[in-house]
Amino acid sequence: MANDSELLSGASADDAINSRANDASTSESLHDDSVASIQRSAASLSSSGVSAEQVARVAAEAMSDKKAQDIIALDLTELSDVCDYFVIATGANNRQVDTLVDEVEEKVAEACQEHPFSIEGRDQRTWILMDYGSVLVHVFTPEAREYYRLEKLWGDAPRLELGLD
Repeated sequence: MANDSELLSGASADDAINSRANDASTSESLHDDSVASIQRSAASLSSSGVSAEQVARVAAEAMSDKKAQDIIALDLTELSDVCDYFVIATGANNRQVDTLVDEVEEKVAEACQEHPFSIEGRDQRTWILMDYGSVLVHVFTPEAREYYRLEKLWGDAPRLELGLD
C-alpha cells in the first residue's frame, strides 16, 4: 500500500507497489553483487604456529613408525568447512589401534605443540577419532575401515603425498 506522501503526490497505489518492487530487486541485486564468493583454502596457522598439513604429516609418520597399515591423508581444504585434512590408518587389532592413537598424541604434541580437542571411540577401539580441529585422525580396525570406507565417501578429495615407507 502506498504511503501518505505517495498518495499526496498523485501516485497510485499500483505505482507505489511497482516502485517498491523495483527498489527491492535493485537492493537484492546490490546485495548479491556484494556477497563475496567463499573460496576454501588451507586453514590459518594454529595458535602454536603450525599448519594443518604439518599436523597431518606428523600424525601419519607417527602411525607409520608403529606399523599402521594403509595410511592416507585426504586434503579436504576445497571440500569441507569442518576440517582441512583427514588422516586415516588401520591397526591390525584393537591393541594396535590404541597404541597408534597414543603414538599420534605423543608425536604431534612433541613436534607441533598441539593436543587433540577430544578423542572419541577409545572404549571400543575399533574406530578412534582424534580431533585436532583442522585435522581429524581416524584409526580403524580392518573390519571397521572396510565398513565405513571413509576414503570412498571422500573420493573427490586429493591425497596428500606422505612419502612413507
